[in-house]
Amino acid sequence: MPQIEANGITLEYDAHGDPSAPPLLLVMGLGAQMTLWPMELVEALASRGFRVIRYDNRDIGLSHKCEGAKAPGMLKLLLLSRFGFKPKVPYTLADMADDGIGLLDALGIERAHVVGASMGGMIAQHMAFSHPERVISLTSIMSTTGHRKLPSGTKEAISVLTKRPSSMDEEVLVEHGLKVAHAIGSPAYRPDPDALRARSRALIRRSFYPAGMPRQFAAIVADGDRRERLRSVRAPTLVIHGEADPLVPVEGGIDTARHVPEAKLKTIPGMGHDLPLELVEEIADAVAAHAKEASGLAVPQPA
Repeated sequence: MPQIEANGITLEYDAHGDPSAPPLLLVMGLGAQMTLWPMELVEALASRGFRVIRYDNRDIGLSHKCEGAKAPGMLKLLLLSRFGFKPKVPYTLADMADDGIGLLDALGIERAHVVGASMGGMIAQHMAFSHPERVISLTSIMSTTGHRKLPSGTKEAISVLTKRPSSMDEEVLVEHGLKVAHAIGSPAYRPDPDALRARSRALIRRSFYPAGMPRQFAAIVADGDRRERLRSVRAPTLVIHGEADPLVPVEGGIDTARHVPEAKLKTIPGMGHDLPLELVEEIADAVAAHAKEASGLAVPQPA
């Protein structure tokens, strides 16, 4: 996978599909490498006529690491978030949005469809209200507005994300990855344990950098409530959210759609805080139809 200088840092990225097709930028979530966008979904979007670009956010995967920068611990951040206090942070979600825009600049892309998942949805929201001229359409998946009165995730989901593995042994890390996936994943679409274990091992071998996650989470907490900023979004917006999301409850998606003018909302029964392979075609259809409609392209009607 190639690297590129963007917004003053190095970002790891890849691109799939026809280079001349409309660009579609995928932005991943908290502590998540770009490879958590399933290749099946990437290929499904490319087959629907897009140049699909993924990248590792700063402080994760193979992109720039903010070594030495300090942020409060995860538990302290959760308390600060609950009571509406903003921590001092090494960087912000706005900085991370500028990374994505910088990637587009480096690739010579003037405008793109932007799709973000979880924290990636928050970053994509920032792109839409801070760089409106660069965003053709916005799709916010399993994300939220940051309003602190919205329901929080389940105790199990929050606990497993904040708990450190008992050791750095690869097998321990793999099993920890399985616990995280089970705690936040879709109850109606449980993956094969062997496939999940293989995915967890591949992620660890690609990159293991737990130091970045608290800094990314600090950026989320410091960003606070985006509802008023979301009212300024003019890009056609689609909100997709699982009805069984244990980490970011569906109310977060509903609140997002409520505050973006004329946003469309699609909730999916049985979907949690992941991208199950069983839902790839449904999600790809929804994203592609929305992007093509935003571009003024003809959207095929069901037979």
